[in-house]
Amino acid sequence: MQVLEGLPKLVDPKVLVGTETGDDAAVYQLDEQTALVQTVDFFSPIVDDPFAFGQIAAANALSDIYAMGARPIFALNIAGFPNKTLPLSVLQEILRGGATKAAEAGIPVLGGHTIEDAEPKYGLVVAGLVHPDRIVRNVGAKVGDQLVLTKPLGTGILANASKSQACTKEAFDAALASMGALNRGASLAMQEVGVHACTDVTGFGLFGHLRGMLRGSGVAARVFAKKLPLLPQARELAAQDYVPGGSRRNQAFFAPDVVAIGATEVDLAVANDAQTSGGLLIAVAPDKLDALAGALLRHGTLAAAPIGEVVDGPAGQIEYVG
Repeated sequence: MQVLEGLPKLVDPKVLVGTETGDDAAVYQLDEQTALVQTVDFFSPIVDDPFAFGQIAAANALSDIYAMGARPIFALNIAGFPNKTLPLSVLQEILRGGATKAAEAGIPVLGGHTIEDAEPKYGLVVAGLVHPDRIVRNVGAKVGDQLVLTKPLGTGILANASKSQACTKEAFDAALASMGALNRGASLAMQEVGVHACTDVTGFGLFGHLRGMLRGSGVAARVFAKKLPLLPQARELAAQDYVPGGSRRNQAFFAPDVVAIGATEVDLAVANDAQTSGGLLIAVAPDKLDALAGALLRHGTLAAAPIGEVVDGPAGQIEYVG
């Protein structure tokens, strides 16, 4: 956010969501019934298979739209590719993976832009629609809200361990399935029930994205390590020091806002693990928790885990109970 401080301030009243809270997507009102939601997200490969990489990158970009409670309508490719060192068939497979995931979301990919780059990079610009009164922000959490996570954690740890073949095929396949899963069902569930706030969990890890939600909402939270949904072998591999550098930087950066009460180093590692295409983190009123859990179950999300609660306290503080 510091990089944006010198930019001109937004004054257009039709901008419903801009850069102020680091939300998942921008929202621009078109008329009384419709707002345009737009995001862009791309990154370098986290897996070797180009088709799987395309699917994961597309699911990750689409997640920003789902986190806002919006419906995606179309996407554009954005890619960098080393065409002098890799055959174009690799790029074709990446784009095919993205197109199949977009098709699963029910939207077309209407072109895009590719540049020459030293390493492959891929993602999507995604546009969506939402009613202006039904936008779900990453702020608005209230004291007493229950915090619910819709995918297991540990993709960063598993991806890092896979480079050394330290994880089982079954564990890595579970990570691939999680990263490639759309957050559409979770989005539909929260829209059905009505929630106070939502964000998706990606590169800053659970605690980084939770801290952003809490700071913007002016509240604190209590999270229970034993309630976190985790991918197979995530704890075991974290204990064996397969935590990637980005996750360690997350832990160091967010440490001043984390009060650990009986939480171990492994507990801290999984809570700060940098996620690729992670789940939605939802703040919901306690009297709607059961309804949300039921809706998530009906929509087939990979997790519907109540991991903690919003409490009164310093804005952004996380009490982490082991």
